[in-house]
Amino acid sequence: MKYCKKCKHIHNDGDQHCPDCKVQLVDVSDNNTPVYLLSASGFELERVKSALNDSGIPSDAVLKKDSSADAGMGCDFSEYDLLVPFQAYEKAYDVCVGIGAIKEENEKILDEDVTVPTNSGVKPADEQFEEMSGAKRTTVKVVSAILFLLLVAAVIYGTDFITGFIKNLFG
Repeated sequence: MKYCKKCKHIHNDGDQHCPDCKVQLVDVSDNNTPVYLLSASGFELERVKSALNDSGIPSDAVLKKDSSADAGMGCDFSEYDLLVPFQAYEKAYDVCVGIGAIKEENEKILDEDVTVPTNSGVKPADEQFEEMSGAKRTTVKVVSAILFLLLVAAVIYGTDFITGFIKNLFG
């Protein structure tokens, strides 16, 4: 296997130069050589690191793209490259596929329990609902907000009525 010393990506033995960095590729000489696994940030980064740690795979996050606005917001939205030792790359890759952090090429995620009956008169799920126009969507939102406010008012007035009724019984 060959890898790029600059971006740490793994490449096929037939490749001579990294397609991204244009740097000449070198053979992986040491099994502890850090190689690129994926890029992530925030919660996703912590989720992947935790899964790798649970599997006994050491990892290191290297800052990829810094965002200066993060300091003012108090949270880290910076993009990190996650590196793992070359010897653990395949296992780490499998762990990431298992938790859904990496999607393999041509992979289709299917729910085997759901079947759409044929010839039963039921439309498939994507044909059951029509697309709403902007005006209709706005109308639905406004009516929903009014109904919610009426529900809250009914609960408040109902509670007040019941409290007053109980107060009159004992007072």
